[in-house]
Amino acid sequence: MGQNKSGTRTNFEQKTQSTTPPLFKVVLLNDNYTPMEFVTDILEKVFRKPPPEANQIMLHVHYRGAGICGTYPFAIAESKVELVHKRARAEGHPLKAVLEEA
Repeated sequence: MGQNKSGTRTNFEQKTQSTTPPLFKVVLLNDNYTPMEFVTDILEKVFRKPPPEANQIMLHVHYRGAGICGTYPFAIAESKVELVHKRARAEGHPLKAVLEEA
C-alpha cells in the first residue's frame, strides 16, 4: 500500500486472474491417395516439425489412420487446418486435417 499527497491510502496490488485459452489438437487423417512425402512436407513446413519427428508422425497417420500434429489455441489451430487444406488442394491431394478439443 502506498500513500498519496492527500493522505489517503491507495492499494497498488491488483489481483489478476489469467485464464488459459482452451487448446485444440490438429489431427491429420489418413487417405489412400496423398503421398507420404507430401504429408511429411506439410508437417515440416506448416507445423515446423524437424524431419525425424515429421516422419514419425506421418508413419503414425499412415498406419493408425490419424496423427496429432500439435496443440494450439483455437484461432491458430483453425488457421493451420485451413493452410493444410489449401496446400493439399493446390497439389491435388485429398489430405484432411481436423480439430479436436485437447
